[in-house]
Amino acid sequence: MIETQRLRLRQWRRADDGPFAQLNADPEVMRYFPTTLSRADSDTMAARIRARIAQRGWGFWAVERLSDNAMLGFVGLECPRPEVPISPCVEIGWRLARAHWGHGYATEAAKAALHFAFEHLLLSEVVAFTVPENQRSQAVMMRLAMVRQPTLFELPSVPPGHPMRKQCWYRIAVPQTLRRGTPVDYGAGAST
Repeated sequence: MIETQRLRLRQWRRADDGPFAQLNADPEVMRYFPTTLSRADSDTMAARIRARIAQRGWGFWAVERLSDNAMLGFVGLECPRPEVPISPCVEIGWRLARAHWGHGYATEAAKAALHFAFEHLLLSEVVAFTVPENQRSQAVMMRLAMVRQPTLFELPSVPPGHPMRKQCWYRIAVPQTLRRGTPVDYGAGAST
C-alpha cells in the first residue's frame, strides 16, 4: 500500500468492480481507447490486475481517496505486452472516473508510483504512452517531468487504420539525485 497526502494506492477489492465497470463504460473516460468495456470485460480486467499485484506486489493499483475511501480508478505500473514496439519496458498509467478529473489526483498518485518504481523496483526508466490527441494524459506526463519522444509507434493489438493505433510516448529516467543515493521528493506525503 502506498499513501500520499490525499490518496491510497492499494490492492483491489471485489467492491471496486462496480465503480471500475462504471468508469470503463463511460464514453468520455474511454474516449482514447478502442471501445468502452462491458461489465464482464471490466470485471475480467480487474481480476487480471488484482492477480498481477498479488503475484509480484505491484501493478495498476486501485486509487482510494483518504477522506472518504472512494475508489477513484487506478494508477500504477505495468509491463506492456512483448509485441508493443517499445517493449521491454515498464509503463506508468492511469484511468480515473470523470468525476475525479481536474483535482490533481492522477499526478499525485503517479508521482507516488514513480517513487515506487525508482526506489523499490530500482528501475532505470519508466515510460507512458497514449494517442497523440489525448492532451489530458500528456499534460500529466509533462507534470511528471516525462519527456516526449520524437517517434510514434503502432499498437499491434489495435486494428490497422484504427485512430487509436498510433501512439506517442514519453519517458523518464531515474533522477540524478536518486542515483547519488539522495531521496527524491515525488509529492507531498508519498510513502510506502
